This record gives sequence, C-alpha cells and structure tokens, in this order.
Amino acid sequence: MAQAKRVVLASRPVGEPKPSDFRIEDYAPPTPGDGEVLLRTIWLSLDPYMRGRMSDGPSYATPVPVGGVMEGGTVSEVIASNNPGFAKGDIVLSRAGWQTHALSDGKGLGKIDPTLAPVSTAVGVLGMPGMTAYTGLLDIGKPRAGETVVVAAASGAVGSAVGQIAKIKGARAVGIAGGADKCSYVTGELGFDACVDYRAGDFPERLNAACPKGADVYFENVGGPVFDAVLPLFNPFARIPVCGLIAQYNATELSPGPNRLPLLMRNVLTKRLTIRGFIVTDFAARFPDFIRDMPQWIKDGRIKYREDIAEGLENAPQAFMGLLRGKNFGKQLVRIAE
Repeated sequence: MAQAKRVVLASRPVGEPKPSDFRIEDYAPPTPGDGEVLLRTIWLSLDPYMRGRMSDGPSYATPVPVGGVMEGGTVSEVIASNNPGFAKGDIVLSRAGWQTHALSDGKGLGKIDPTLAPVSTAVGVLGMPGMTAYTGLLDIGKPRAGETVVVAAASGAVGSAVGQIAKIKGARAVGIAGGADKCSYVTGELGFDACVDYRAGDFPERLNAACPKGADVYFENVGGPVFDAVLPLFNPFARIPVCGLIAQYNATELSPGPNRLPLLMRNVLTKRLTIRGFIVTDFAARFPDFIRDMPQWIKDGRIKYREDIAEGLENAPQAFMGLLRGKNFGKQLVRIAE
C-alpha cells in the first residue's frame, strides 16, 4: 500500500494561522485489528470551527493537541474490514480528520448511499453545514411568512442554505457576502431577494435600503462590523441564531473603539430580542426531519449548492487559511482521493 499522509498541528497559532502552524507527515498505513476497519479518505471538509480547535482556550470541545492530527469530517472508503458491520468498498461518513488513512472501530461511522447524491454532499448540504442551517433557522430563527431574514456569509455552505430555506418558508431573504460575484450568485442562482456587499464603503446604508421593513431574523455567521450594521435594523422580538463569529476567530484582543455592549443590551431589552448561540449537535434529535426535507428540496430544485474544491491533502492548510479570509466560494472541500 502507498505511504499515508497526515496534517498535524505543529504549533498553536497566535492570531491568523500561518503555514508553519501545520506539518505534513508521512506514515505507514495502519493494519486493522479485530473489529476494526481501515478507511481511505476521499473528501475532507474544511470548516471555520476548526480554528477554535487549534487554540487551547475555553470552548465547547477539546482542542487538537500539538502534534495531533487536525480534526475534520470526512467521506471515506472502507478498504479493509474486520468489522461485520462494514464491507470493503463501503462509503462512510467519518471523523478521520486531515489524513489519507485512518482506523476505526466502526462507532460513529455512517454508511452513505452514493446513489442518492454525490457523496461529497454528506459533509456539505446533506451533512453538518446543511443541518446547521436547517436547525438554526427553523428551531431558533423560526421565520414566518412575510418576515425578513438577514443572513451573513450568504454564499457559504451554511448561509446559502439558510436563505433558501427562509424562502421556502415564505420569508424575504437578504444576504450579506463579500464581493460582487458572490452577491450576484446569491441573488441570481440561490434566489435571495437581495444581497449586500459588506466590503462596500456605504455597506450599512445599503443594508438598510435592502431591509425596508427591518430584520426579524438575523443568522449570525460573522460578527464584527457586519453585526454592527445589522443591529439597528432589528424589529421587536427579532431572533438571532448565533452560528459562528468568523470575523473574530483570529482575534488576540478585544476590538478597538467604543464599548458597544451597552448599545447591544439596550436593544436586547427594549426590542425584546432573542439571541441564542448553538452547536449543531444541540439538535441531533432533528436529524430525521432534516434528512427527510433537505434531499427532497434539492431534488425539487428548491435548494442549490456550490462546492469549492482544493486538490490534495498537502493543499488543505492553504485552503483552510483562505477559508478564514473568505476566499472560498461555496462549501470548502479537499479532494484526497478519487
């Protein structure tokens, strides 16, 4: 068997991750023992939450240890099996991380039916990002017909699904994205009612114009100046699912400028806002509903998706650093093997 490769955390980043924070290692592919399977990674999912795993500060999950394999969801092929539950050739959803091969005892593996959809969707629109959009919007945002739903990072894996689900539920969808190409995609391809470029010098004014009736739901993926622009638009009883804060993940200190907390808390009080952070696993019980609805919406053409593919494990660090800078266009994947 060919030599295996893995990407490990070489050092904890201070601020923005840099190439030296990662190390690519060669190793001999392991041999499965009793009850184990050997996995070969086909697709690696890159997601913003991974930045948090690189740090050792307080969080909802255990950080990757220095020298440990970078964490991540994968689509893998079973290439050897001593587990009666899996056969050679099975395609599975796994947490193999940033490596070409991995052992598993079968726990936590989920078989993927490659006839239903491209298998890459198992770590995209039909996987964690899609379910994050589905549960965050429907269980926390609870959009009603005629309301305005504002979505940050609207061209990304989660945001793109949020806006389309909002439209399915009869709401008006307003996206926020970086650059004219992404905004054109959000309105022209995904069907949002409007999309505003956060890089524009008059971004707050443009966002205000795109939301003439204010904002009833704001799906937060970004934080920072984007949230500052949305804050004045909240209607009474607006709901804010907080999924991510990518603008702040590399911060090493509090943002400069005036203290905005009093303004935020005054809005929370006077407008009776609901702000709730969440992790997709909070809503694990909703998976049957998600996997019933989302594939059908895709089949019906009501949900569309886009993938941004990097080739080869050695390019995963660069693709991930680009993701944190907003350089990806759609769900960021790395193709490890055919």
